Amino acid sequence: MTVFKEQSEMPPKPQRPGAEDREMLRQAALLTRDLHRPSPAIYWSDCFGSAAIGYAALLGAMVSHHAALTTALVLLSILTLYRAVLFIHEITHLDHRLLPGFRIAWNIGVGAPLLLPSFLYEGIHAVHHSRAHYGTERDPEYLPLAHMRPWTLPLFTLAALAMPFLLLLRFGILGPLSWAVPPLRRLIVERFSALEVNPAYRRPAPQGDFALRWRWQEAAASMAAIALIATTALGIVPLRAFGLYCAVLAGVALLNQTRTLVAHLWENEGGQLSLTDQYRDSTNVPPAFPGMLWAPVGLRFHALHHLLPRLPYHSLRHAHRRLAAALPRDSAYGEANYPSLTMLLRRLTRATMGRHSSRSARAGSARATRHA
Repeated sequence: MTVFKEQSEMPPKPQRPGAEDREMLRQAALLTRDLHRPSPAIYWSDCFGSAAIGYAALLGAMVSHHAALTTALVLLSILTLYRAVLFIHEITHLDHRLLPGFRIAWNIGVGAPLLLPSFLYEGIHAVHHSRAHYGTERDPEYLPLAHMRPWTLPLFTLAALAMPFLLLLRFGILGPLSWAVPPLRRLIVERFSALEVNPAYRRPAPQGDFALRWRWQEAAASMAAIALIATTALGIVPLRAFGLYCAVLAGVALLNQTRTLVAHLWENEGGQLSLTDQYRDSTNVPPAFPGMLWAPVGLRFHALHHLLPRLPYHSLRHAHRRLAAALPRDSAYGEANYPSLTMLLRRLTRATMGRHSSRSARAGSARATRHA
């Protein structure tokens, strides 16, 4: 049985992992040692079945003349393509010898058409999982959102709506141009080649085999972006169809940005954390519905993923059940389990509001002291 925190309960401050935490790590590895092999049948059918449904729904919306049907098809396309897109997360963790061809097929069938090639995330996500970098200013996927001003949250979320136009600009115009302009190329690589949260992050130039994968993935996405821009400009693709494509991309980005808001507690202010403290700063939302819609491909078990990052997504639910049943109710494992997306959003909002109120109170007190 999963034990959830009470909504009013605040988690303890991160501590050095003690004997209980070391035991949790040992038990987690022991209880899940038979769950680490990815199932090719599940990966291929889930990912590309979702993509096929998403593309079919998008095409259906483009030819539909009924507002209600168009809306329903757009929503279906967003949900299914969002699921297919999130396999980019699995690609960063997979042992590709166990799933040969999957990364190439994903980039051709999902990454390039949706302007989200996997190089945007590969390498970046590994830094986020690093014990030395997680939650620090060097982490590309972390900001101390719980300690920032309240307006940061809606701005952070709604910025996702600009994603289609930024991707078209990146791959359709600036990317191809940058190959002939070295200073622009350096800027593109450092600042516009990562799916990041931290705006201060600067990406290093790719090396070795990864540089080769980067080049062909970028070329494929650029060809897709240029073709879309050109055919729309020439009137071959109707503006309505172009708009629906952008709406679906924006919907995918908005869903993912909302999920990102609750993937962590965002309470670390730059200090280095242990693996167990990374776990405590992350979240599990075990209920399958509606979690399977807003956090598919295992991402509703994000804290468990930080504990056991090599587990394939289809094993996370089984692993969670085993750990929740085997570990004591008051163990560190239960500290990261939450009942819903809504509860986590309220918690994060209260944290920013409380922080802002405290700052305002201190500022008012200082002003009163100066005028006394």
